[in-house]
Amino acid sequence: MMIATPYLLYLGHSNDEIGIKTSRGLAVFRPDICVGEFRHDDCRLTLGLPRMGFADAYHAGARTLVLGIANAGGRLGAELVEDALDAMAAGLDIASGLHQRLKDEPRLVEAAARLGRSLHDVRDPRPDIPVGTGRRRAGKRLLTVGTDCSVGKMYTTLCLARALADRGIAADFRATGQTGILIAGSGVPLDAVVADFISGAIEQISPDRHDGGWDLIEGQGSLFHPSFAGVSTGLLHGAQPDAIILCHDPLRSHMRGLPHYAPPGLAECLEANLRVARLTNPDVRAVGIALNTAALPAAEASALCDRTAAALGLPCTDPYRLSVADIVDTLVEAFD
Repeated sequence: MMIATPYLLYLGHSNDEIGIKTSRGLAVFRPDICVGEFRHDDCRLTLGLPRMGFADAYHAGARTLVLGIANAGGRLGAELVEDALDAMAAGLDIASGLHQRLKDEPRLVEAAARLGRSLHDVRDPRPDIPVGTGRRRAGKRLLTVGTDCSVGKMYTTLCLARALADRGIAADFRATGQTGILIAGSGVPLDAVVADFISGAIEQISPDRHDGGWDLIEGQGSLFHPSFAGVSTGLLHGAQPDAIILCHDPLRSHMRGLPHYAPPGLAECLEANLRVARLTNPDVRAVGIALNTAALPAAEASALCDRTAAALGLPCTDPYRLSVADIVDTLVEAFD
């Protein structure tokens, strides 16, 4: 998948911070390929990038509009289709990670053909994914897991990749979601893979490794989320992780989208993930806890990390806001 850069990031009418996580993830981790943001007047959110119309963005160098939003059901609504049509008329290709494919919207397909534009459906998995085998693979692997969806698994994995690289340790981010794929340029959209092939898809993107480095695999969902635990289970088996990091939003009062389900306790969730992971790697171990403290004052965030570390006997941090140094130290010492 060759998506032309730079990007114009789409916010549209969104007013849900979690709902724009794809656009925000690109702005945070790949600002070098993001020209600006497109948002309507009723959108109160911003990525801190220049606000641009489609024609202005094209003339500023943008080549692809990334529909970096998530909505209920991942649908292409009428307004979103109209915006995409206007963007193509201005010269931009379209990239989307929504569940409803661009290629299945006749108006977009017709306009792309007529204008010579490209449509990129990031959630289209490869056609040659094998069934997982559980066969032991060479190399070292780390997987981020979560107490819930959207708690910082991608951010944690990317921050860890940067920190290991800064220490001269080979490490590669293995993307499993639409945002990560757009950031890395490759990966597998795991929630679009048929269930029987989930573990095989992860074996495919993280094959044998012989250079002493790490594959850092982006987690998805949660074993405790009734809607998405199946994806998390297949990912744990296919990743065959040597190490896991548990990610958590301490202000989450219920599982995302399910107000009738309370989040699990950290110790309970950690043990459940280790137990499932032991099917394909009996020696898996936990190396840290990652908290999303974005909504907490700095002093309160730091104190919460200290209390969590003491309670679980593992280094705990906010990887994006603070530092992953202690987790990297633990990882290096455990697998040196």
